[in-house]
Amino acid sequence: MESTPERMYLDLLKKTLSFMLWPEPPVNIRTFNFMRPLYKRLIAGGLAKTFGAVGLQITQHKVFTEAEKAEGKVWPGYADTMIGMKRLDNLQDCIETVLKENVPGDFIETGVWRGGACIFMRGALAVYGEKQRRVFVSDSFEGLPKPDPAKYPADREDKHHTFDYLQVSVEEVRQNFAKYGLLDERVVFLKGWFKDTLPAAPIEKLAILRLDGDMYSSTIDALENLYPKLSKGGFCIIDDYALAGCQKAVHDYRDKHRIHDEIIQIDWIGRYWRKS
Repeated sequence: MESTPERMYLDLLKKTLSFMLWPEPPVNIRTFNFMRPLYKRLIAGGLAKTFGAVGLQITQHKVFTEAEKAEGKVWPGYADTMIGMKRLDNLQDCIETVLKENVPGDFIETGVWRGGACIFMRGALAVYGEKQRRVFVSDSFEGLPKPDPAKYPADREDKHHTFDYLQVSVEEVRQNFAKYGLLDERVVFLKGWFKDTLPAAPIEKLAILRLDGDMYSSTIDALENLYPKLSKGGFCIIDDYALAGCQKAVHDYRDKHRIHDEIIQIDWIGRYWRKS
């Protein structure tokens, strides 16, 4: 494929957002404390607090392979996205297709973490000179919701709400957009739980619908409120299809609405289809 200036910029942006250009530096021991057993969390937390009081920190070194980064199989310390290069490549392909074919609508991601995929969307619009479409950045910016097993039994055992690592403030995401020079009036933040924000979101049409909500509830809320706004020829991207709750929500929605468009594999966890 021809290495145009636009593609070279987007390739560099993908590698930067996913921290592919550098080895992973050590991170504060608290960063991944949620993964440890309770007694280890207490020990690590106590040590971190003690050393922090005198201006020091304890760090841990995590080593990731290039293949793990490309597949998005790591929870990184420094990257602005954890979706990996293959899912970023897929996002680029979808964006370039809707721009080339003039599929009407804005772009949205539901569940943005540090904002990397949305930053890439805005970067792609900028580099191709698209001046009308908006990028909607939808998240609670407080982590994931607690399961509601009475309403969504598939989420009964879900633990994502306990992961502090997934809690990234709207201020931090705004700063991430700004450091890439991509924060402007066409980046629209939707702060709150999907069930509260998406029904009234100021969106008429979508060309890219990217879901990264992990859970059944987050996935079904996004599909019910946004899929009807996805234009014919637009793309529905499911980041967490390999997770049982997310996958069940996808198939429940598709079955209910008799959607038969082919689901295509992106990598070990992601899938997408094009709306016919």
